[in-house]
Amino acid sequence: METTVIKNIPFELNKDNIVQRMHIHDDEDRARVHVLLDEALRIGNPKGIYAEWYIDEKDEHSVRVGPVTFLSKVMRINLDQVYKVYPYVATCGTELEAWSNSLTDPLESFWADTIKQVILKQAVSYLKEHLESNYRLGKTSSMNPGSLEDWPISEQKKLFSLLKDIQQEIGVVLTESFLMLPTKTVSGIIFPADTGFENCQLCKRERCPGRRAPFDQVLYRETYRLNPQ
Repeated sequence: METTVIKNIPFELNKDNIVQRMHIHDDEDRARVHVLLDEALRIGNPKGIYAEWYIDEKDEHSVRVGPVTFLSKVMRINLDQVYKVYPYVATCGTELEAWSNSLTDPLESFWADTIKQVILKQAVSYLKEHLESNYRLGKTSSMNPGSLEDWPISEQKKLFSLLKDIQQEIGVVLTESFLMLPTKTVSGIIFPADTGFENCQLCKRERCPGRRAPFDQVLYRETYRLNPQ
């Protein structure tokens, strides 16, 4: 399948909003963060990659996409009326990763990590908008390996196999433990969906800073018929 690569994804860094997010009140620290933000704006080169794949087969608890079979009951239900999926990877970029790794001050490293997260979020949004526009998908949802126990992070390797030359094109490496480098990188599968789906709706983890939707007991027990833990 044809693979689409996006480089130099545009992004913005609102200094006041980011300083507020970091809960910084000291003038000296604020100035230090402003310097880091200026450096990130100059250095940053977020990237993304995605491809279109047909669904070849669906079993009770699995979905076969091209050469791989994803094992996930939730995915199988989500893709019940879907015939194409779009695996993707988006990253803050190796440039920002090298920059943040060069910082020796622990506090500045922490701030840089937050800055990379802000940029990654924009990169993911841009990639999704690019994909939706390119294929005229309308409403979409996504799933991410490792976000739910039902689709473990070990499935990451299968997802990567559906995208050509990921390391060469966008600099992302998958480790033996299925983690991605640069650290601020997201992978997943985007699919057309009339009703929005968020992994968070099926996740019972409390006090999660990245939660995008509340846990939905009805979806968990009735729609997806997952076993209570």
